[in-house]
Amino acid sequence: MTDALLDVRLDGAVAHLELMRSAKRNALNDALIDSLDTAFASLGDEIRAVVLCAAGPHFCAGLDLAENSRRAPVDVLRTSQRWHQVFHRIQFSSRPVVAVLQGAVIGGGLELALAAHVRIAANDTFFQLPEAQRGIFVGGGASVRVARVIGPDRMTEMMLTGRRYDAQDGHRLGLAHYLAEPDEGRRMAAELAARVAQNAPLSNWAAINAVPRIHDMSMSDGLFTESVTAALMQSGDDAKEGMHAFLNGERR
Repeated sequence: MTDALLDVRLDGAVAHLELMRSAKRNALNDALIDSLDTAFASLGDEIRAVVLCAAGPHFCAGLDLAENSRRAPVDVLRTSQRWHQVFHRIQFSSRPVVAVLQGAVIGGGLELALAAHVRIAANDTFFQLPEAQRGIFVGGGASVRVARVIGPDRMTEMMLTGRRYDAQDGHRLGLAHYLAEPDEGRRMAAELAARVAQNAPLSNWAAINAVPRIHDMSMSDGLFTESVTAALMQSGDDAKEGMHAFLNGERR
């Protein structure tokens, strides 16, 4: 699965995916999006969690403008929908994704980061949506994913002004869940990924797939869906084994 744009390394139940366009600040072009899609689609059942990281000083500077500056509207539409498809695969698979962020997390890079479920930001990380300054609009899901984290009002201001949030601000707002020293992010990500890989697969699937969908529902529908999901989960063998271990003072 490894290619020139994306390095894939397997370590037990955890897959480590590394963006390899450091000379371009890991900007996302069509080929890298295709590589991400192929990698996530190709992971075997033995892979229970993913670490997503990037080579060089920056996680991802967003859309590769050199490739996209002269596209016709219909081609921009298709590119946007392709990003939606791939980021949807990342977010709604059965595998938790832990992203390691550093340096620039800009535009499409922020959209990619927010498709992950756990985000670790190095202290030099900064977040930005500069699309308005470039005469374009977000197209990889930011109007949904970013707005849900920081709110549409704050996102609008972020886009209008080109405001840059540092790692501490991003952590406070929920763009990152953990802060780390630049050389500690990958170690922390590997530990977290190994931990969540030990969860029951169906529990991880439910956390990833049920919670965001319940968020879209009315309160009544959400509570009903929660009850159905809880009933499904608690009747499974993994739940029975986990509760038995807990009641008997065992560690899993």
